[in-house]
Amino acid sequence: MTQDSGLRTQDSPQPDFDKGNGLLPVIIQDATTAKVLMLGYMNAEALERTQQEGKVTFWSRSKNRLWTKGETSGNFLLVEEIKIDCDQDTLLVKVRPQGPACHTGADTCFNESNSSRTGFIDQLRTIIKDRKENPSDSSYTASLFAKGMNKVAQKVGEEAVELVIEAKDDNKELFMGEAADLLYHYLVLLEAKGYSLDEVIQVLEERHQKK
Repeated sequence: MTQDSGLRTQDSPQPDFDKGNGLLPVIIQDATTAKVLMLGYMNAEALERTQQEGKVTFWSRSKNRLWTKGETSGNFLLVEEIKIDCDQDTLLVKVRPQGPACHTGADTCFNESNSSRTGFIDQLRTIIKDRKENPSDSSYTASLFAKGMNKVAQKVGEEAVELVIEAKDDNKELFMGEAADLLYHYLVLLEAKGYSLDEVIQVLEERHQKK
């Protein structure tokens, strides 16, 4: 679980459990897809156990006891980050779900699909940035940065050519592999230049508005 939860120091905003008579609503969000999975409630003890064990534990109003999500099904919600809202009376918990979030078997308690994988790009961007700022000899990404801008740009060109070549054939596995390689090296190039994918998206949004 990330240590930057905003709930661990005396100087940080603390949950105001008094507002909800000892319970606060907790929004559960998939850390990768950003999809809202469910809503539950925590008291101070449930929050403490969640932080200690790294698995979401609620206060069950129907069972009248602490309840760790997945304790019977195995579909645990592994905590990535915990945030508190501006009024200190609602928690946002970002998780890695280990199965369907809803007891019905649905991905979410709102009967929505949680199949999107694009949120992983943000995780990958974070990893690439870390490899640049904290290089190690065992990291391929760090080795690219160490070789300089020309090498990073060259790799993007090479991967683009290989993708074009595979596009002419009908081998999905090879094509997808080259597509993944190109996307990865493109993200490395953006980081090497000091630009973000958000800025590229902004350009696309501006172009779309002009059409």
